[in-house]
Amino acid sequence: MSSLAGKVIALTGAASGIGAATAKLLASRGATLAIADVNKEGLNAIAASLSAHRSKKFTSTNVDIRDRDQVRQWLKATTVEFGQLDGAANVAGVAGKNQNIHHIWELSTEEYDFIMDVNAKGLFHCLASQLADGVMKDGSSIACVGSFCGLRGTPRSSAYVASKHAATGLIKSAALEAGPRNIRVNGVAPGVVNTPMLAAALASKDATPQAAFTPIARNAEPDEIASTIAFLLGDESKFTTGAIYSVDGGWNI
Repeated sequence: MSSLAGKVIALTGAASGIGAATAKLLASRGATLAIADVNKEGLNAIAASLSAHRSKKFTSTNVDIRDRDQVRQWLKATTVEFGQLDGAANVAGVAGKNQNIHHIWELSTEEYDFIMDVNAKGLFHCLASQLADGVMKDGSSIACVGSFCGLRGTPRSSAYVASKHAATGLIKSAALEAGPRNIRVNGVAPGVVNTPMLAAALASKDATPQAAFTPIARNAEPDEIASTIAFLLGDESKFTTGAIYSVDGGWNI
């Protein structure tokens, strides 16, 4: 288990699910955190949890990653407070209100745009801002949460699948561009994870659950994804870049 003591790490999507689990795990390993999310109430709850566990070195900021200026300002404030980043975890994402419901011919342009704006454009904003001069230390690491849907197609999820394929491309391209600075960029591709986002996606009576076509026949828990993110942010993965780690119980075999 890699220690992250003293490492400054910026984390999006911290208010719930994988992001919240990652924030708690990184804090427990000694990281100095700048956590962000568009969900202010959920973010405040995670901040209170970190404070209760005596994680004193963190900041909490309400950020909508669809707005590039918000991302830039948050990262600038973080570097002023803590210095350049040792790592970043880009976890924020959405499934959309019609995940597992609408076929591609039923999906509205507005729904498609919303999903792409967060999962693709939002990740672009994060990577572009993180890799700008003066933000990340040379030798630092960025871990991005994609999805097994970014490696294959799935029915009734076309916009989400498209957004996660875009995320895979951004991760790989950013890894090539950041390599000369010895900055690593990797992705984590979870399968089905027990998160509030999954619960919301399956709440409709019209939703079609994805059966567990996996050798390990269950859903993942958020902390199981968080541990892979922590590995990618630590020194144990210092020769790994441009990789997409499938953490899906074997779904992608």
